[in-house]
Amino acid sequence: MRTRSLLLAALAAALLVGAAAVPAGAAGPGTPRTWGSNSFGELGSGTTADRFTAGPVAGLGDATELAGGREHVIALRADGSVWTWGSNQYGQQGNGSSANRPAPGPVAGLAGAVQVAAGHYHSMALLGDGTVRTWGMNSQGQLGDGSKTRRTRPVQVRNLTGVTQVAGGRGHSLAIRSDGTVWTWGYNAFGELGDGTTTSRTSPVRATGLTGVLQVAGGRDHSLALRDDGTVWAFGHNAYGQLGDGTTTHRSTPVRVSGLTGVVAVAAGAYHSLALLGDGTVRAWGRNNLGQLGNGALANRSTPVRVGTLAGVASISGGRDHGLAVLGDGTVRAWGANSYGQLGDGTTTRRTSPVAVQGLTGVETVTAGRAYSAAL
Repeated sequence: MRTRSLLLAALAAALLVGAAAVPAGAAGPGTPRTWGSNSFGELGSGTTADRFTAGPVAGLGDATELAGGREHVIALRADGSVWTWGSNQYGQQGNGSSANRPAPGPVAGLAGAVQVAAGHYHSMALLGDGTVRTWGMNSQGQLGDGSKTRRTRPVQVRNLTGVTQVAGGRGHSLAIRSDGTVWTWGYNAFGELGDGTTTSRTSPVRATGLTGVLQVAGGRDHSLALRDDGTVWAFGHNAYGQLGDGTTTHRSTPVRVSGLTGVVAVAAGAYHSLALLGDGTVRAWGRNNLGQLGNGALANRSTPVRVGTLAGVASISGGRDHGLAVLGDGTVRAWGANSYGQLGDGTTTRRTSPVAVQGLTGVETVTAGRAYSAAL
């Protein structure tokens, strides 16, 4: 998922050597483009027809940031309002209903947002005052309001201020505070909250031992944290090696991803992880049964491997079983699962190495969900 944190911009500037910088925040206002599965209206096209190449989101011309949930998408608009489309069975659209919507509509009563994020079935917005609003599924406490009550309109995360970035996993949520500490809440069966326990939480708790954190990302049941020294730390589910520590042991406290330095951005898929290095190359690790590591193979990896021959990468994102990268020239590459056309190459052929997404130029940021992709 993408971050608006200005701290990430500082990290990119500090670590970048001879490559395009990671976009630090929102893209220039524009119309999102989407492709892939559309059963719930997650492409925002006004229909539920899949498409194998990128097409525009209906009636949304001033988006500045996107966040992809499992089958719903969140857009931040230039005026600070938040709009959503796609699946809504748990209220993740934030409009007071549970009806899916195939075209964008506003989140009720929400203004002054500066960043958005999505879990599988819940949504998040960081406001300019450093507080966080959440809505949608809450069976594991992932909304952080002290309850497990589903919310179809935004509620405030309890006891959390001074936030600079938020991220969502399947049933857990993460936030960075201005002091560089990480706070988490929700599902914790695999230790994805990083507090040294496997106890789920309905209010934020501090992840153990993490300081100087500039970006966080949430996978299905694991979490990633990028520190200001360019190292990456991970915790939670690790059956496929997605924590990158050379093992398949779940971790309830953060462990360092092996061999990674000079990282400027991180992203997470369901069971795989991604890192963008300051030299513009990408590393991936974890599950690889569908080619989601992009290294030309199908074997899982418990330590990072290079994604193809990608170079000059400016931004990354992870879908459930696929990956996306924006190059410095504004074109997009994709790899991994492609049963619904989520790679945007006009086919449904799985790809173990990056391929070009057709018809996209001038892209600054990407996001992805279960079987769809979006670009802005």
